[in-house]
Amino acid sequence: MSDRPIGDLAALRRAAPSTLLPAVLTATGLADGYVTRPSPLGDVYVAFNDEGVSAVDVATDPARFEARFAERFGRPAVPAAALPEALAARIDRAIAEGRPGALPLDLRSVTPFQAAVLAKTAEIPRGEVRPYGWVAGEIGRPGATRAVGSALARNPVPVVIPCHRVVRSDGVLGRYSLGEDANKRRLLEMEGLDVDGLAALAARGVRLVGSDTTHVYCHPTCGHARRITDAHRVEFRSAADAERAGYRACLRCRPAAAA
Repeated sequence: MSDRPIGDLAALRRAAPSTLLPAVLTATGLADGYVTRPSPLGDVYVAFNDEGVSAVDVATDPARFEARFAERFGRPAVPAAALPEALAARIDRAIAEGRPGALPLDLRSVTPFQAAVLAKTAEIPRGEVRPYGWVAGEIGRPGATRAVGSALARNPVPVVIPCHRVVRSDGVLGRYSLGEDANKRRLLEMEGLDVDGLAALAARGVRLVGSDTTHVYCHPTCGHARRITDAHRVEFRSAADAERAGYRACLRCRPAAAA
């Protein structure tokens, strides 16, 4: 046994590095790590775990984000020194493109219905919008338009799953869960959507447009609809009006789903 006084051992004590506890918590699954990543709206917090990305939120105050995360998910979020290499490039690409792509997501916080809503929403192409009723119809729940809106308000990974591309049936953009409502317009305009033009159609009661050469009708923002010249564009108030006129639904944007 050493004759060295016990008191001398105190001098050997060293504080653990500040990164140790967060690393242990995330490695054991007791917490999610989070980092800051750039987005079209500025920096956002991205939380992740072994299942994938679990949350995306506006980057303001870390303590506020951590409190919101813990309240919603029932576990803490702790700052991570870095993203796992396999996730980094996929996260940045998913944020830039507004779709998950190959990015793994942790959607354990949502119900099966909400998961179906999110999966369908992820299919909406960049620069296009669909009404809430379209999502409801596409997932086989045509009467659940209001529930679709509630599910999108709970989207844990906005921008990555593009809930900003779902609008009200009257053409009004509606609310947005990431930051402020104006961010919805900003994202759509960054994607090349003519938001004012869409609003003008909505104000006239126009919900669908068709081509008098193909006799196909579409959502106004559908890629096919955008190629219709003014001379051949026909406007409709409903799918029923279009079909009475002898038009058939576009197979790409499937407008009849919202009927």
